[in-house]
Amino acid sequence: MDEGETVGRVLGTLDATPLQFWVAVRPGAYLQLDDVVVTTRELPASDTGTAREPVTIAGVVTQVRARHEGATFDSDVFAIAEGTLPAQVQEAAEITTTRVEPEIYVPPAPGALVRRAGGAERDGALYFDRMERRIPIGAGRDGRPLYLNAEFLDGTRGAHVSISGISGVATKTSFATWLLYSVFRSGVLGGPAESTNTRALIFNVKGEDLLFLDHPNTKLDADTRSAYARLGLDAAPFPDVCVYAPPRAGDLNGSPDVASRLTGVDAFYWTVAEFCSERLLPYVFADADDDRQQYTMVVHSVAAYLHRHAEPADGGVVIDGLRVGSYPDLVDVIAERLSDEDTRARWAGSAVGLGTVNAFLRRLISSTRDLSRLIRGDLPTARRHGINTAESAQITVVDLHNLPDRAQRFVVGVILKSEFERKEKAGTAKPLLFVVLDELNRYAPREGSSPIKEVLLDIAERGRSLGVILIGAQQTASEVERRIVVNSAVKVVGRLDAAEAARPEYGFLPQAQRQRALIAKPGTMFINQPDIPVPLVAEFPFPAWATRPSEAGPAPNHTLRSLVQSTDPFAVIGAARKGIADDEIPF
Repeated sequence: MDEGETVGRVLGTLDATPLQFWVAVRPGAYLQLDDVVVTTRELPASDTGTAREPVTIAGVVTQVRARHEGATFDSDVFAIAEGTLPAQVQEAAEITTTRVEPEIYVPPAPGALVRRAGGAERDGALYFDRMERRIPIGAGRDGRPLYLNAEFLDGTRGAHVSISGISGVATKTSFATWLLYSVFRSGVLGGPAESTNTRALIFNVKGEDLLFLDHPNTKLDADTRSAYARLGLDAAPFPDVCVYAPPRAGDLNGSPDVASRLTGVDAFYWTVAEFCSERLLPYVFADADDDRQQYTMVVHSVAAYLHRHAEPADGGVVIDGLRVGSYPDLVDVIAERLSDEDTRARWAGSAVGLGTVNAFLRRLISSTRDLSRLIRGDLPTARRHGINTAESAQITVVDLHNLPDRAQRFVVGVILKSEFERKEKAGTAKPLLFVVLDELNRYAPREGSSPIKEVLLDIAERGRSLGVILIGAQQTASEVERRIVVNSAVKVVGRLDAAEAARPEYGFLPQAQRQRALIAKPGTMFINQPDIPVPLVAEFPFPAWATRPSEAGPAPNHTLRSLVQSTDPFAVIGAARKGIADDEIPF
């Protein structure tokens, strides 16, 4: 059907209100969910006889039904189908109003013509005409682009994104990376310098799927390229990516623990000296309920003692005259000092009992297995090992999937702390830093408190003014700290579990959309933003970058250059096994 064609009339058998009404669909026409329609209401002249401007009422289809008119009993459907009982099929669509111009809130008149909106009318109905900077977020049911107002993402009028959905089906991480790609490629950030300086920090927690963002996707086809073109974007991988991975367990050389990506990966870790001077001990105890325990007093006392008395010594430290060169050695020293009555008060405070100290030590000693490869004193201090997004690529990926849960919490907490403190010291919101964190309910659960949760709350409540934008993903928004969800200006929902969809956190979804979220296919997202009354249902295109090792095309040029410069011949052999052609390696 052509855009702008009349599709029906305002129904007269059901109440029509300024905010919601029903449309009887004319024979030969149809309306589907998410269609945008427009009708007008003529107003009487003023008391002085001056004609008033007609009111334009635009809205989105939020429900559609069909029924037999003339049928009385359920069994009448058989007689009607056989032609022995006269009746006709009538379809009707529920319309939720999105915009009224001018703002005179009167109901549409029963019988008024309703047309499908297209072009400028569609843009006006969805407020796209008022968006000075628009970010493409996908295509609507009509195949035309849908947009996100950049002012509600970059901190101008709001910030932060909350993405919810079932794991493995809702494509939460795929949408988060797609949103970043659209932000960086759409030009909404300003001039070339602003776009170049803007950074993104992505924590990879599932497999090695996010380690190939700078590799083209070999499964990209012509239809997908056309979908990108309709959104005004090129179909290409991220051009500037840096990947960090933890050192391999037991590897004295500190080689990054990755299996599929053979080049362009740096190992990250902290020296024992940095662990002490930067007071990182609280992040060893990053379980959500730890701050309610008495032993947290010991944690902060010991951290303060290490900060004051640990002297750097070639990556390790000297404490009370003892040389400490590894994390297990540091734990042994702390345990020895806290077990000795003569030194316990100096390290932990005089008011702390032995039971509290023992509770602290049990948890500290159990951390050595998980954290020993992350806190090192045996590697050169001058070696690049820290993560600083300001000095890294545009996209920094931190791989966590090979780490146990406790180590993942430590890494996320420490990196977020250092990045947030760096932005605080900078004193300016620009350039922006986007942080993508999956499984947010693990790091900022609704109940309890922890150092990581406090950092995330800081980002949610003050990050907008500092230019730190959180893109958080979780299976269940109902289990995430409420203040983080509330401070997210943009809320995105993929496929949901039935019990989760009934929770009040999804109250922004109309009832029909809640039901649709139970069967939504991968790639379909319900996107709510403050200046559009009804969430937009968008399908975002298949990623142009590799989302798993099996999709990865040839390595980008900068990776190939680093490969050629490598002194490890096995790296070259491994690259060949990954399918890099000989003529792509500039020997």
